[in-house]
Amino acid sequence: QAHVVESGGGLVQPGASLTLSCTAYGFNLDISAIAWFRQAPGKEREGIAFISGRDGSTSYDDSVKGRFTMWREKGKNMVYLEMRSLKPEDVGAYYCAASDTLWGVSYWWYEYQYQGQGTQVTVSS
Repeated sequence: QAHVVESGGGLVQPGASLTLSCTAYGFNLDISAIAWFRQAPGKEREGIAFISGRDGSTSYDDSVKGRFTMWREKGKNMVYLEMRSLKPEDVGAYYCAASDTLWGVSYWWYEYQYQGQGTQVTVSS
């Protein structure tokens, strides 16, 4: 059964860096639209980083632009999210989502066929 699995979350201090990983099973991540979503406590799940299914370009929400970098490791069915200069407001569960039928990107998590269980990121001194 096709699915994705995230890893790499943890507890870090403000200003630190952390890299999340997402591994896909049962489908080809190289030709998929991919996104990282974040859900802070008591808030809606929001998209923060995207790889377009149309041309493979990346885009970011303004809240993480310049601090987070998403890239896909072709041939290994993996995608990463490097997070730098982490802030307390970056706290939340981080979810990888992918779709091998989505053309372009979607800012709505439910439009991605494959959802992970999430990995928790806590930023605290």
